[in-house]
Amino acid sequence: MSAEGKLKELGLVLPPAPPPGGVYRPIVITGNMLFLSGHGPVLEDGSLIKGKVGIDLDKDQGKAAARQVGLTMLSTLQTQLGSLNKIKRVIKVLGMVNCSLDFEEHPYVINGCSELFGEIWGKENGIGSRSAVGFGSLPGNISVEIEATFEINQ
Repeated sequence: MSAEGKLKELGLVLPPAPPPGGVYRPIVITGNMLFLSGHGPVLEDGSLIKGKVGIDLDKDQGKAAARQVGLTMLSTLQTQLGSLNKIKRVIKVLGMVNCSLDFEEHPYVINGCSELFGEIWGKENGIGSRSAVGFGSLPGNISVEIEATFEINQ
């Protein structure tokens, strides 16, 4: 099943694609590689999930925020490319968790996004390499920021 078909089958609603929050492009394509700039957890109403995981949010709320980041990323891809079907596979995900100093479950949190991509593109093409790290702060106090690299269909 296509990525667009899977999105519909799962009944997922994408939030609005956010405009750039600085001097950068949401996506850059070179050859068959697409680099997607960092995204935060945008909700359907355009608001953001904020707060530190381990203080303001527990690990499950952090994971839900990472899934919301994934939905936001899908929205940008769909808006910029016209269709998620233009993505061939996920290459690399970098997940950044705004968290307390003693929080240690960054990979669990970022699974929220990785699992979503696996649902959309299947385990073979939706799961790429990954890093999950903690940060003392993120822009606007968002709880999670994620960037990714994709291979696109030529």
